Amino acid sequence: MRILLVEDDSSLADAVCSYLVAKAFVVDVAPSLSEARGALLSVQYAAVLLDLHLGDGDGLSLLPQVRALREPPIVIVLTARDQVTDRIRGLDAGADDYLIKPYDPAELLARLRAVERRRSANTSPVLQLGTLEIDLAHDRVRKDGTPVVLTQKEWALLRVMATRPERIHTRDNLADALYGFGDEADSNTLEVFISRLRRKLGRSHIQTLRGLGYRLSFSADDEE
Repeated sequence: MRILLVEDDSSLADAVCSYLVAKAFVVDVAPSLSEARGALLSVQYAAVLLDLHLGDGDGLSLLPQVRALREPPIVIVLTARDQVTDRIRGLDAGADDYLIKPYDPAELLARLRAVERRRSANTSPVLQLGTLEIDLAHDRVRKDGTPVVLTQKEWALLRVMATRPERIHTRDNLADALYGFGDEADSNTLEVFISRLRRKLGRSHIQTLRGLGYRLSFSADDEE
């Protein structure tokens, strides 16, 4: 999951980034509305964490652009404004949730997961693929009851596919989950991580749909 954090408080942005990166998320920081608008034009984000009080305007003015995207990301408004009218205004403008500063990053992550489950109609954070169990709430995987150890990048990739298991994920969509602005990656990096996941999870659990992308398979008998 690649996240856009729109926040002009650098110390807060650093703290939130550090927490989310440690949880295998890719985070791009935009300290202004103008930078956020530019980022939204170039990357398909899974979520936008949006401060309201920015140096170049009200964060809510970004929501029409977000909602006009082909696949609008989750939007969680993060603000020190604790008036009920401000919360209502944010939700009515299209935000999915609202968190008042100061907040615990763990609660922010829980809210992100909850909104994603509502969107995907998945009421449970645990995805069962035969003998493979993917627990999105606790960042863990079990195969035949045995824990599977994944690197941060492997987990980031698997989480994208497991969050929307019915979907075919394009190479660009999956690559966005691995690298942010300024990160360097070889052209075959995605295939390397897919290969590693197949070795650890079982080759048949990740399907290749040639010319389209990848998706998780609910059947252990599916072939590539």
